[in-house]
Amino acid sequence: MARRDPFKRHRFPREIILLAVRWYCRYPLSCRDVRDMLAERGVAVDASTINRWVRKFGPEIRRRARTRHRSWRGLQWHVDETYLRVGGRWRYLWRAVDQFGQLIDFRLTARRDAKAARAFLRQARDTVRQYQPLTIITDKAHSYAKVIGEINNRLGPEDRIRHVDRKFLNNRIESDHAALKQRLRPMRGFQTLAGAKAAIAGIETFRTIRKGQFANCDTGVINEIAFVENLFPEAA
Repeated sequence: MARRDPFKRHRFPREIILLAVRWYCRYPLSCRDVRDMLAERGVAVDASTINRWVRKFGPEIRRRARTRHRSWRGLQWHVDETYLRVGGRWRYLWRAVDQFGQLIDFRLTARRDAKAARAFLRQARDTVRQYQPLTIITDKAHSYAKVIGEINNRLGPEDRIRHVDRKFLNNRIESDHAALKQRLRPMRGFQTLAGAKAAIAGIETFRTIRKGQFANCDTGVINEIAFVENLFPEAA
């Protein structure tokens, strides 16, 4: 059965939509910046339309890239959370990278507690499937120790996760947080949690594409463009 064309009923062609989404997610630009750059090229589109494209196609690109180009991930995780402004309130972005700086997963939550940590680590372990962590490095937040202890209680002695709670050993993810924050700064916060989740899904995915961290994904802008276009063969 042919897959439904996600660009159907859109007034603009897929090339324009993917270009706008890629610019927004890859570079430190706002929707208004992307609107103006398209206008310089003779394409008149509203900033709110670009925002809707990002909310729709950011998560779609992430889902397709992860499904078709799942790649190996390291067995030592660096886990930490950072802060984002959403609807005038601080929200929490949980993130994990491996020892090589490859993104494991992320999750945006309204609270920073053991329940949120539990949901994030469950999601991350489901994402990597067979590449389960041998070591998880965190800061000294009690929620991590509690949740990792719960996981170890369900595992056999040979599969137990080693938990290292030394903040100075977590510089790898701290520097990755800083790079992500630099990309998010032009947005000056998000209006809704759903909009923030969709935008971050696209931004994190394009950061992974740019670094060549998906299987069959080469670095370089031309290769990035081809990689994204090949995710939508039904619309070609």
